[in-house]
Amino acid sequence: MPDDVRELPARNTDGLSRFLGGSPLAVALRLVLLSILVGVVLAAIGFDPWNILYSIRRLFDWIYNLGFDFINGVWRYFLLGAVIVVPIWLISRLFQSQSPRR
Repeated sequence: MPDDVRELPARNTDGLSRFLGGSPLAVALRLVLLSILVGVVLAAIGFDPWNILYSIRRLFDWIYNLGFDFINGVWRYFLLGAVIVVPIWLISRLFQSQSPRR
């Protein structure tokens, strides 16, 4: 072997650590912390761990209703703005058609 190449020491890993991706205690700690974080996020959007199917259905109902509430809100803003914009546009078009062309 050439002098500039060094061999790395062999890793002392058993089959369980290799399967889990690290030591069992470190993996368990990461899974606990990640589960708590995901649980907080799911609780914030209304999931209940005791009745998960009902929670999923309720989430889809909420998203569905949110979409229609958005459309309703946009429609109201459109009507409110159209009360001002359309008459001004119509008046400007009427005055523009009566002005002499060059």
